[in-house]
Amino acid sequence: MKQESKPIKIDRRLTGAYIIDEPLQQVIQFSLRDYVQYWYYTLSDDESFLLEIRQALQNALIQFSSRSKEVDWQPYFTTRLVDDFTTHLRVFRKAQQRITEKEDQITDGAEDLVNTFFEVEVETEKRVCRDLVCTSPKDEEGFLRDLCEVLLYLLLPPGDFQNKIMRYFVREILARGILLPLINQLSDPDYINQYFIWMIRDSICNYEAFMNIIKVSDKVGELEAVRDKAAEELQYLRSLDTAGDDINTIKNQINSLLFVKKVCDSRILRLQSGKEIDTVKLAANFGKLCTVPLDTILINNVALQFFMDYMQQMGGQAHLFFWMTVEGYRVTAQQQLEVLLSLQKDGRHQTTETKGLLKSAAVGIYDQYLSEKASPRVNIDDTLVAKLAEKLNNEDPTPEIFDEIQRKVYDMMLRDERFYPSFRLHVLYVRMLAELDMLKDPSFRGSDDGEGESFNGSPTGSINLSLDDLSNVPADESIQLHAYISDTVYADYDPYTVAGVCNDHGKTYALYAISVRRRTPNGDEVWKTYRRYSDFHDFHMRITEQFENLGSMLKLPGKKTFNNMDRDFLEKRKNDLNAYLQLLLTPEVMKCYPALIHCVYDFLENKAYSKGKGEIARKDPPLMQKTYVDPKHCRVAAQVEDNVEDNVPLKIMLLLMDEIFDLKERNQWLRRNIKNLLQQLIRAMHGYTINKKIVDHVDWMTSPEQVADAVKRFRDAFWPNGILAETVPRRDNAIRMRTRIAGKTKLLGMMPDELKHILGAETTRKGILRVFEMFQHTQLNKRMVYVFLEGFLETLFPANEFPELFKKLHSPSKQMQRYKQRLQSTQAPSLQKR
Repeated sequence: MKQESKPIKIDRRLTGAYIIDEPLQQVIQFSLRDYVQYWYYTLSDDESFLLEIRQALQNALIQFSSRSKEVDWQPYFTTRLVDDFTTHLRVFRKAQQRITEKEDQITDGAEDLVNTFFEVEVETEKRVCRDLVCTSPKDEEGFLRDLCEVLLYLLLPPGDFQNKIMRYFVREILARGILLPLINQLSDPDYINQYFIWMIRDSICNYEAFMNIIKVSDKVGELEAVRDKAAEELQYLRSLDTAGDDINTIKNQINSLLFVKKVCDSRILRLQSGKEIDTVKLAANFGKLCTVPLDTILINNVALQFFMDYMQQMGGQAHLFFWMTVEGYRVTAQQQLEVLLSLQKDGRHQTTETKGLLKSAAVGIYDQYLSEKASPRVNIDDTLVAKLAEKLNNEDPTPEIFDEIQRKVYDMMLRDERFYPSFRLHVLYVRMLAELDMLKDPSFRGSDDGEGESFNGSPTGSINLSLDDLSNVPADESIQLHAYISDTVYADYDPYTVAGVCNDHGKTYALYAISVRRRTPNGDEVWKTYRRYSDFHDFHMRITEQFENLGSMLKLPGKKTFNNMDRDFLEKRKNDLNAYLQLLLTPEVMKCYPALIHCVYDFLENKAYSKGKGEIARKDPPLMQKTYVDPKHCRVAAQVEDNVEDNVPLKIMLLLMDEIFDLKERNQWLRRNIKNLLQQLIRAMHGYTINKKIVDHVDWMTSPEQVADAVKRFRDAFWPNGILAETVPRRDNAIRMRTRIAGKTKLLGMMPDELKHILGAETTRKGILRVFEMFQHTQLNKRMVYVFLEGFLETLFPANEFPELFKKLHSPSKQMQRYKQRLQSTQAPSLQKR
């Protein structure tokens, strides 16, 4: 008797959100149809087996959804993901450096970048190396099968998991039908390049950036693809039958294409002849370089860092630092004497104290740079030094007291063969020109009539002056700071965008809006920062403990437990805090405590104030010191500075810029300026609320609407119009090469000129191209995808020891085995000695 078929009922609920469940059900249906049903129905028409597979998939998705809802994804997206990416970039950068070093020694070919990358990876990670998974298709499939089996064990009911046949079917569908194609697509350099172009599609292609990319390209295939396309366009334009105004437009287009073709041919010829050399080395040997005057170097951040490095190499740093210190002293003394005159007009007299502190500052400069005990000492005419010492002993200090010696020091730096004249012949000078975008590739001189070249000269101006970090210049210059409390803001009802803060768990508190003004040669810089009374209290505790006797001079208004939101009280407190600030910023106080300016500037910066001594003293035990990590062989997050750990946007941007532009290897003076620039950018984007915006964005990314949208995109990519997508044919190589050029042009063109003025044009270009080049290797892209996947699973299953699992899954790595052998060989001698 034929058994009567019963209708099959399926519960279609998966995540609790219909907008997600609907496309997910379609993905399940399409997967079963295209990977199981097409062969299963040739064997049987019993649908119970298909039902069990579908039910198993649904159970796994239900468990996965439940786990996802329990996880706080903010740390993953704001910390783990950023750390994984920057560490990947660091490993790539070190691999490039290692290959470059070996190329200088070995002339018969460079070591393979991929092998070197995984060699550096194991030195950085120490526990795992993903070389086999990323380079061997067989090992990759095995890794995905094992991983899917573990996931099914965690997500399926025990009864379903014990059903081996069904488990194997589900595992193969997930591993080979879904994960492997997805990872292959995400790892394809051409797909990534197209995605770059799509992401910055609103950015207009920059002709200058395009020509710069052509001139620095070291891939013959890219140049040939562009040249051939230019030739094709030329042939088309010449075939047009036009007249009138159109003919002038077409002539201009033809001339542009001819120039592009000429540059490509020239570049290809150099690459194929083996005469390619670093532009900096080429320019250094060429001998004809732009001249940057010393006075321009001294006021330009980018140029000054190179001159500073050179002077330190030559032992002349004392001369440069003395010149910079005197510049700061002169400006500060002029400012304080102006303040003194205004006080005298108002009937207030502080003449003796002001002059005494200015004299103390002048004596400090003398002792540090000119006295017999100074180390290193500025070598200057003893007669001038003695004359200055007599003035300091017998006369009141003036802003011009150091001018004669400063002119002599400047003249010495300008004319002494050890300093500026030799600097102009040094490789650091050539690199400085490259960073200032004043270095022209000699191979193109006279070949293009200047078209397409950029000679911006020395990028001076307010953008550079505004980046002077007060904490990195002499204390004298730093007292160009004025501050006063302009208003009181009530956080419980004033707009948060104005206050820049949030209501702290329902507690009502007042903010004091502090207007800060800093004088610069090009004008005043003004900003506002917001502080609570508790911030003032913490700051006061910190500085009075650090600086002796300061507590006897500075008195902070006392606390009030009740009615401390009364408007009259707040007005009185505002006036008292204003008096506190004015006394703190007087030149007398600043000259008595030169290091105090660093603390004051940190307190008045427009950023969230980080509680320091006060909070620790009141609540917490002493903090444990961080464990030392080798900066050469560690993950990036291990080197995050303490003062930025809580500032999510600053931490993210510092991590990225450190690795993209290699700032940790550069002059630390520059790096501190970059950090201040980032803080200014964050302030400009409502710095107090940007952390909240990041949290909101993460919540938005993980919202049901966005998850549903991601599932729909996945469905449409793999099953367009409900039909399984065919394997996309590999695009023509010439098209791929032109896409690379377009992607690099877009990335370089979107970089703001301000960044080039601060980091330098060469550093910016190299950093951007380094990131782009990192994505041009399929095996390395796979490594990054797997790192992201591992971090995702470790976050999703924190209690299941996934790090140990991945360590075991990657244990067959050949690089890992060689690394362990090297460790054993280095440890053996020390064990024998014991």
